[in-house]
Amino acid sequence: MDFITEYYGSYLSGTGITIGISFIALFVGFFVGLIACIARISNSKILRFISGAYIEIIRDTPLLVQLSLIAFGLPTIGINFPSIFGLSPEFSAGAFALTLNSGAYIAEIMRSGIQAVNKGQMEASRSLGLNYWQSMRHVIVPQAIKNILPALANEFVTLVKESSIVSFVGITDLMFISNSIKNSTYNAFGPYIFAALIYFIITFTLSKLVGVLEKKMSTDR
Repeated sequence: MDFITEYYGSYLSGTGITIGISFIALFVGFFVGLIACIARISNSKILRFISGAYIEIIRDTPLLVQLSLIAFGLPTIGINFPSIFGLSPEFSAGAFALTLNSGAYIAEIMRSGIQAVNKGQMEASRSLGLNYWQSMRHVIVPQAIKNILPALANEFVTLVKESSIVSFVGITDLMFISNSIKNSTYNAFGPYIFAALIYFIITFTLSKLVGVLEKKMSTDR
């Protein structure tokens, strides 16, 4: 286990990248999902079609394929990702792929949250003079967000685990660091076991926090 002492700084850096890219995907994916959700339940056939196509394509194709298309495919047709805040273009591409993927799932989570809001809330807000979009913004969506907070937290847990795939495009996350240490030490067991332990600690802690959040919200109702 000497590699831990020698490479603990790299593991810390990789863990930070893993958590950071997961948080960015969840944060930006929330707004992508919100827009897709509202389009999905709107009265516009065009918006419903576009939103439905986006959600189904993302949900029915592997994340690795989506990541490869975005990181490797788009640059071949002249679409390159910029370096943002000193982070590599590969990081931008990976964050974009995870955001698009997470946005589709969050859209469905939000749709279920909105459908769980009593229909009388919409009728009451409309009777007070609010139009459809004002009712969604000020009455329905805030209540829906409260309903879906535990599901959003679970989505973050899923993102932390699935983000390991971004090492495939050269992002120095926890998995990439483990691969590099494996190649440097010719130890194909220890570095991955230690990475698995770090992933477990992160996701187990988050899962427990989700449980506490769900319990608190159930007692508040």
